[in-house]
Amino acid sequence: MTSSPAWIICEHCDSVYQSTALVKGQTARCVRCAAILGRGGQLSIQQLLALSISAAVLFIFANAFPVISISLQGLSNQATLWQSVQALAQGQISPMAAVAGLTIILAPFLQIVLLCWVLSFALVGRAAPGFKTCMRTLEHLRPWSMLEVCLLGILVAIVKLAGMLDVHPGLGLWALGMLTVLIILISGKGIRRLWDDLAGVIP
Repeated sequence: MTSSPAWIICEHCDSVYQSTALVKGQTARCVRCAAILGRGGQLSIQQLLALSISAAVLFIFANAFPVISISLQGLSNQATLWQSVQALAQGQISPMAAVAGLTIILAPFLQIVLLCWVLSFALVGRAAPGFKTCMRTLEHLRPWSMLEVCLLGILVAIVKLAGMLDVHPGLGLWALGMLTVLIILISGKGIRRLWDDLAGVIP
């Protein structure tokens, strides 16, 4: 089948549909598996780029500041995301440190960098150098970015430890929460619109 921007393929069941313009609030779903094919009222390129830059700032905050602080009888300790990965590397489950580093640090970092790269060029109507590779890499990175799982794990740890120790969420945790929302918002299916928007200038 010849590929065309007028067609949409469901990524879950491979059903093919003709693209239809959607207004804000409308959602297109697959009639076979009910998967979401598209949403109306997508963010503009300017808005996506602004959110990507905000995500970059939050990513720095999430890694530079402690996500959790623990104190007991005058003794206190705190940990950043990177220190958490380092702590895993010291134990018997050191292979988990590589997985944690990939899913909560490396994958989100690459997502943010690639989003800023392609969107900064798209803002002026140009395809970024390596556009096809960047877009495919973003698609492959999406399942590996698990900030929401990390955030949930930290919240569970806070609840579990609250009865035994003085536990306080740090600035890094608030930044991580906001970063999680932004990553989900800007790295979803909406970014695929660039294939259509830049169809005439993609080398």
